[in-house]
Amino acid sequence: MTQLVHYYIEPLDTEELVFLQKKELEDRTSLYKVVRILLLLCFVIPFIVAWFRAADGASNPFSYLTYFVGVIALLLLSGIGVYASYHSNLQQVRRDIAHRTKTIEQTHIARKQYMPQNNTWYFYLDSPTRLSIEVSQDDYNRFSEGDELNIEYTTYSKLHLGYF
Repeated sequence: MTQLVHYYIEPLDTEELVFLQKKELEDRTSLYKVVRILLLLCFVIPFIVAWFRAADGASNPFSYLTYFVGVIALLLLSGIGVYASYHSNLQQVRRDIAHRTKTIEQTHIARKQYMPQNNTWYFYLDSPTRLSIEVSQDDYNRFSEGDELNIEYTTYSKLHLGYF
């Protein structure tokens, strides 16, 4: 049996937009750092492999053809990984910033749980978007299982913004 999801779209508040812009800057910086490291590795790893081949006594361990085939293969492999990471994360945050919208979804509390290990309180939801959210102790005591709760998240990247 499928569940009918009730949601609506609203514009982002100024502080939510600033949060997304900071997140986009952090994610972009991290992505560029990873790309620089991967580029370095794409050129260094085939050279290291050539040294191992030389240690094993290969006839032509430092072949240009072998080196550049290794570089191209590693560039393609890492490029696919970087593109997949960009497409699933950073591009979605950029779409949220461009459209400046958030989704507000009506959901119900399926279960309440206290985690004594780190002194936190959680609501488990019947939402297809969010499995659980961390809440304050006051809200944990105020709401009961089965109560309706509205959760806010960015429309494309599904980043949790809050609840009420």
